[in-house]
Amino acid sequence: FKAGGIQAIAAMAYGTESVPKVYKIFGPGNQYVTAAKQLVSLKEVAIDMPAGPSEVEVIADETANPDFIAADFLSQAEHGVDSQAILVTASETIVEPVARAIQEQLDRLPRKEITEKSLAHSRIIVLKDSREVVDFTNQYAPEHLIIQTADYTAIAERIENAGSVFMGPYTPESAGDYASGTNHTLPTNGYAKAYSGVNLDSFIKKITFQEISSDGIRALGSTIQTMAANEHLGAHRNAVTIRLNTI
Repeated sequence: FKAGGIQAIAAMAYGTESVPKVYKIFGPGNQYVTAAKQLVSLKEVAIDMPAGPSEVEVIADETANPDFIAADFLSQAEHGVDSQAILVTASETIVEPVARAIQEQLDRLPRKEITEKSLAHSRIIVLKDSREVVDFTNQYAPEHLIIQTADYTAIAERIENAGSVFMGPYTPESAGDYASGTNHTLPTNGYAKAYSGVNLDSFIKKITFQEISSDGIRALGSTIQTMAANEHLGAHRNAVTIRLNTI
């Protein structure tokens, strides 16, 4: 079905004459789509996660190429006026070259007007050292995290909260969007602290099965009875007692 926006969320959540009601909705969107997904998840359907508006954090040091950083910054900012890009560094020397490169590249972009509005709430943040950078990152929990430092592998090993991590100078976020194989539907707005990006497990619903033998109910029975009694659930306790009395 060729449909998008909050209209598509409504159609999938409630069903229409042509669009069937679904069990779970996947996919990113702007702030309105994200709000619509969260609303319908209260009663109608399951969702993958809150995913949108989009964001990127770049961790860089003095070894990083300022043009690369600027390009990554702008590729995120051009998504929409509510997107956010953040550069976090402990190397103050790269700030001016990056800021200059951002302006030079911005002037050549076809979506310059949208990108400028996004840049208004984007930031370059200078911190004391790599420890502060990592602590900030794990608190911010970015949707996309690009690490362009000399020790990018060591930094990556300390990241606990991020949707997807792009390591090294030749791994732009746009590769994850289109070609490198990772899923592009990722948690935003700090939700990477609690949610993973869409993966195969997102499409799987698990059911548990159990069967207890007579020996098994003898072994478990007293534990179940004690716990049920402590919760004042007499019928729960009796469901075990009546079985034990027949064995």
